[in-house]
Amino acid sequence: MDRFRDRIEAGQVLGDLVAARNYDRPVVLALPRGGVPVAAEIARRICAPLDLVMVRKIGVPGQPELAAGAVVDGDRPEIVVNESVARHVGLTHGDIERLSKPELETIAKRRASYLKGRSPVDLGGRTVIVVDDGIATGATMRAALRAVRRQKPARVVLAVPCAAADSLTLLRGEVDEVICPVVPAWFAAVGAFYDRFDQTSDDEVIHLMAETPPDAPE
Repeated sequence: MDRFRDRIEAGQVLGDLVAARNYDRPVVLALPRGGVPVAAEIARRICAPLDLVMVRKIGVPGQPELAAGAVVDGDRPEIVVNESVARHVGLTHGDIERLSKPELETIAKRRASYLKGRSPVDLGGRTVIVVDDGIATGATMRAALRAVRRQKPARVVLAVPCAAADSLTLLRGEVDEVICPVVPAWFAAVGAFYDRFDQTSDDEVIHLMAETPPDAPE
């Protein structure tokens, strides 16, 4: 298979691949919003808890689409700096930490909306499967993986339907295992590997998280 009908089919394909590994005490973490439909299928397939790892890009002032880094929520937020961009635009690490604060506020609001106040799943000593709908540059995923690793899981698995080969190579050093069925020689955009790639809505995320609770049987 070199493309997917939609995120649900992509999740079903990944779910079968993940299930074949028979991981011990798995937890599935999704990057919202597009990663949630994929991750929900995996969580159902392996009867694992589903939670979110919330990442926001830190844009350069005046150029919000240019990422100076990314920030992940948590007791101690994880900031990953794009050093080359930061140097080019003259941003210090202090500047980037300051710019991360409104992004963390946005993350807090979205987590409250998506999860309705439920507590995060404890990742300590468990196999954590981190999921998105695909990887192009990998900047936000790298931040997510580093934040997950800091919570001392037994094993970190990156599971995505498709990814750019060079980005996947860089991310392999952040995880114990990669599951990615489509790694093309030429990668334009994640959406190119789906027949239907509509934006996942907030309502869809809320619905899927409510359907797949954190206390699902292990």
